[in-house]
Amino acid sequence: MAQMNRKQQREAVFGLLFESDFRRDETPLEVYATWCEQNGEPEGDFIKNAFFGVCEQQDEIDAIIERHSNGWKVARLTRVSRALIRLCVYEMRSGVPAAVAINEAIELSKKYDDDKAKSFVNGVLGSIKTELENHAE
Repeated sequence: MAQMNRKQQREAVFGLLFESDFRRDETPLEVYATWCEQNGEPEGDFIKNAFFGVCEQQDEIDAIIERHSNGWKVARLTRVSRALIRLCVYEMRSGVPAAVAINEAIELSKKYDDDKAKSFVNGVLGSIKTELENHAE
């Protein structure tokens, strides 16, 4: 696999999370193994660490999302929005600057989600950013 920049790696993680939402009968390890067969083993650990990190922390991440999604259960979000928000929350909790993580999520939302989803995703992530900043103090 050719060297990917961080934006491309983030998009790959988003794709893995999106795909795993359809393949619930498979473990994250099986989803990742299939992806590697199709795309080659990624260079560096970002894709693997972020994908498995989101999977391992999914219950915590989903609880955070539900606190900030204005009455929407995570299950009701589109698969695209759900994968984007989960990845962004994971990144913010892992030390990626919130502005960077949110901007990247919005860019992916523009590319893959419904036009109306961008403002919803941005609002939810902005609210989560405030909570995470307040807990960090």
